[in-house]
Amino acid sequence: MGLILGATIATILNKGCLALWKKGRICVQTEDEDYVCKTEKCLTIRTDAFPEGTRVLLVDQWMEGGGTMTAAINLVERMKGKVAGIAVIAIEYSKHPKSKEIMEKYKCSHVIPPHLQPQIDNHYLESFKKFEAGDAGHACMS
Repeated sequence: MGLILGATIATILNKGCLALWKKGRICVQTEDEDYVCKTEKCLTIRTDAFPEGTRVLLVDQWMEGGGTMTAAINLVERMKGKVAGIAVIAIEYSKHPKSKEIMEKYKCSHVIPPHLQPQIDNHYLESFKKFEAGDAGHACMS
């Protein structure tokens, strides 16, 4: 979903879009960054992705523990780019110090209103109770 969001934002801003991939999916020379996000992983980017000094907006759907975003930041900065900001749908930060560190160091934007943030941090929206109780109605008509 991050690629779809990034491409949409790039189109609206009339800017380029570049995807960061899991290692092994790009068939050209790459720069890699190992990180841990539940398991060990590796993020990769083309070595010719952008010129030195390019401002980069990192976009993803969710920032939980900050591992993936930290890897993306490290790749951009290692390639001498500048992280202009981070845009995500949701950021969990009450339980994840790395996410808090990222939010303190970089411009971050997300769409979760403050009153819903504790529910996001706990992985459960109160509105889901309607579905559990069977009050949500029927999704299909017969």
